[in-house]
Amino acid sequence: MVNNLDKQYQSLLQDIINNGVEKKDRTGTGTISVFGRQIRHKMSDGFPLLTTKKMAFKTMVTELLWFLRGDTNIKYLVDNGCHIWDGDAYKNYTKSFLGYEDIPSQEWFINEIKTNPDFANRFGDLGPIYGKQWRKWGRKGKYVVNEDLKFSNGTFTEIDQIANLINDLKTNPDSRRLMVSAWNVGELDQMVLPPCHYGFQVYTRELSEKERLDLFKVDSIDRVDSYGKWLDDNGYPKRAISLMWNQRSVDTFLGLPFNIASYGLLLEIIAKEVNMIPDELIGNLGDVHLYSNHIEQAKEQISREPFELPKLTLEHSGLDPVELVYKLEDYQSHPTIKAPLSN
Repeated sequence: MVNNLDKQYQSLLQDIINNGVEKKDRTGTGTISVFGRQIRHKMSDGFPLLTTKKMAFKTMVTELLWFLRGDTNIKYLVDNGCHIWDGDAYKNYTKSFLGYEDIPSQEWFINEIKTNPDFANRFGDLGPIYGKQWRKWGRKGKYVVNEDLKFSNGTFTEIDQIANLINDLKTNPDSRRLMVSAWNVGELDQMVLPPCHYGFQVYTRELSEKERLDLFKVDSIDRVDSYGKWLDDNGYPKRAISLMWNQRSVDTFLGLPFNIASYGLLLEIIAKEVNMIPDELIGNLGDVHLYSNHIEQAKEQISREPFELPKLTLEHSGLDPVELVYKLEDYQSHPTIKAPLSN
């Protein structure tokens, strides 16, 4: 099967190289940038893990499970060999050393996170980022007018957006409000880094009878008009589910390949949880950029011919408890292309 995902990604890299404008950025590295692009992938074509460079799949899985745990402390990531957020946590830690000459190294900092629970609790937290917003969005109760005609804020509660999404998918799958947001305006200033991928929406549709017949290869039922009931009675999915995420800032060489695979996995997890078939994965991308020290690496990746996409099988959805049992098959890729991460 033709791998259109890698081709789309390579075209996006080329688009930035051809049409990107130079822009300054918060890291001081410098970028070339375009605005407003989209990635679309049919999940039936394979799992969306790029093949034109080797991807650290387990690292991506660990980060997604961290989000789904509602966790915001890098201790879980570090203990599981995922170092995506090390630089952000360290940079936040060193703010307290402004004006001092002797600043502890990042290696020392990460070792303390690993070995010193009190230190990890104090300095490993990144603020109310993705996991907090997905699973523990904070709000106060409804505004109420009391006898003195003054407003009362009510009681503070937490909202589990993921649990609500699953419930809504099971009870009202045609809803147009199947959304999860990480962009909590009231807490952005408490986050080490405001969300880059700031929200996602899911959409479901009924599978046609032909689609169900083709998908589940039902060819042994005597009466043609009874296979639909037979599929229903045996628990076969009736619906397809798609996911679209929105991203304000896109580190196209290092970050985007992770984002694509992560939301592909999230779609698989949600589909498993609600007994639906993963359909389409869509990424809406805002500021799409290449850092100035990633351009040569991007050109190398553009020159490579894609392999076929791998297949993913889930044995457990991973939502409750947060435990994922999966099998990634037939993943063939070109070698890793190293590039520095800008924090």
